[in-house]
Amino acid sequence: MIKHFLTLVFLLYFLAACSGGNAPITATLPQVPTVVPASRPTETPAPASDTPLPDAATSLPPASATPLPTPTATLAPDAWMQMPVIPAGVSARVRAVYVQGLASGNNSNVFSKIGDCDTSTTWFLNDFDLGPKYYSLGTFTDLQPVIAQFRGSFSREPIAARKGFVAASVLSPIWSDPAKCQVKETPLACEVRLNHPSFAFIMLGTNDYNHRQEFEPNMRKILDFLIAQGVVPILATKADNMEGDYSINATIASLAYEYELPLWNFWRAVQPLPDHGLQAQDKTHLTFAQNYFDDPLRMRKAWPWRNLTALQTLNTVWRGVTAQP
Repeated sequence: MIKHFLTLVFLLYFLAACSGGNAPITATLPQVPTVVPASRPTETPAPASDTPLPDAATSLPPASATPLPTPTATLAPDAWMQMPVIPAGVSARVRAVYVQGLASGNNSNVFSKIGDCDTSTTWFLNDFDLGPKYYSLGTFTDLQPVIAQFRGSFSREPIAARKGFVAASVLSPIWSDPAKCQVKETPLACEVRLNHPSFAFIMLGTNDYNHRQEFEPNMRKILDFLIAQGVVPILATKADNMEGDYSINATIASLAYEYELPLWNFWRAVQPLPDHGLQAQDKTHLTFAQNYFDDPLRMRKAWPWRNLTALQTLNTVWRGVTAQP
């Protein structure tokens, strides 16, 4: 009976995918030189088709006694649109979470990915584990140390990131990999237990447009769990506007502000791009090009900006918690 019910729910959501819309402001992006490097074999990816997963009962293992963040004043609803793409630094609270994580056995050379299709795909950061043949930093050579620091994490297959994931999915044992995870263990808890990360990108919200009332409380559960485990959450806004009023991005930014966590405002990074970096046929999936940051033609696409700004954000947070210049 339960199997029939889940099958019916799954089919009802089958046609939904990572979706989006246009945005009202323009941001200035870094200029890149005009040198074009040698190309690697051409990739012609087709847009992924996600199947949003249904909400399920939340089940988390007992967390440590780490104090959770004290709520602060909230942001104005549209204040996030003016927030920088890359966070300026990290808070004292974030440094404390990082230090506690190291004391409990987290690995300072490891980060995790938590999210949906744009997180689970190999297009997200994978190339930085494959070597310089697959990317070019161009003028952003200051990012080479962070690539070396986190080698191995870029291409690791995440447990808590899958096509169609909503915020509730990473909190439900239904969506755990039975070959890797323990009985009744959530994808989130399984990822942290196996990977021992010091940082975690959280890239959720695109598939939550039909779950907006549940999105914030589920995100709070995710943040509370990670912080209790000494993992620094890095929150990301999304490029799309599937919900139609940008309320999910506003929620993400508000949570980052309240919890004093780094916000990677990816939405703002793609505003100057053609179609705001979204594929014309669905206004949802990001436009694709390889990670050659010194090729102006490729930098008219969203995926190089996604990977560049993710690296810049990770670099800022890592240097911030370790007090590096």
